[in-house]
Amino acid sequence: MAPIYRKALILGATSGIGEAFAAKLISEGTHVIVVGRREDRLDAFVQTHGSKKAISHAFDLSNLAAIPDFARTITRAHPDLDCVVVNAGIQRAFDFTAPKAVDLSQLDLEVTTNYTSAVHITTAFLPHLRTKDRAHLIFVSATLALIPSLIRTPNYCASKAALHAFIMAVRQQLVEGGQGNVKLIEVFPPAVQTELHDTKHQPDLVDGGEMGMPLDQYTETMYERLQSGLDQFAIGPGEGLLKEGGWEDQRQKLFQEGNVTIQKSLSRFLKK
Repeated sequence: MAPIYRKALILGATSGIGEAFAAKLISEGTHVIVVGRREDRLDAFVQTHGSKKAISHAFDLSNLAAIPDFARTITRAHPDLDCVVVNAGIQRAFDFTAPKAVDLSQLDLEVTTNYTSAVHITTAFLPHLRTKDRAHLIFVSATLALIPSLIRTPNYCASKAALHAFIMAVRQQLVEGGQGNVKLIEVFPPAVQTELHDTKHQPDLVDGGEMGMPLDQYTETMYERLQSGLDQFAIGPGEGLLKEGGWEDQRQKLFQEGNVTIQKSLSRFLKK
């Protein structure tokens, strides 16, 4: 079977889901460009998989002002790029019962990493992706975007919920604007055994890196689901939310109905 993407840019590929998914794509015949802040890990990835299958580009996505130049550099060097995977993310605990202890600089960084950078990446890469007969923007979101049950991470949940709303609206804009060749795909993972929950990043957890679904199992499932052609899918506990009649399935239908109603209401107020 031919690979589902010719060349993919993986953002946040120095560990966890990003690194594992990049390796999976290579095993299926896709060439990858791995991106992250930790250059030593990127170099190790290329050394493991070979420079004919993978190349690396060190970049910090929180540097929003540099994203346009980053996108130009990538697309000029790789005109065959047909897939961008927006995976970079951080998760921090914030206790608002002790507001003086809330580190707002960390909260702002979490919003920038999880949401704002994704908006900037979308804006920067859409002009290139629109030139392809078939292209994909894949966003690794979180089931917590739908149901913010992990109350210890309120800002993480909010940033992923914002990303979900953004993806829904932009996907519809592209469809209505005749640019449906660029497919926006949102993946809702469960907790996965990665560095996201380890002691370095969440000091109040013990053995947090062992929390959730094994990474290999998640990666295989994600690749299988991407072959289905769905615009969005969940893995693990969130699957029921997206099934026919599920909460998110109903919300998607309400979104479509509301979009039609609001566009009709707005039509007489918009400049011609």
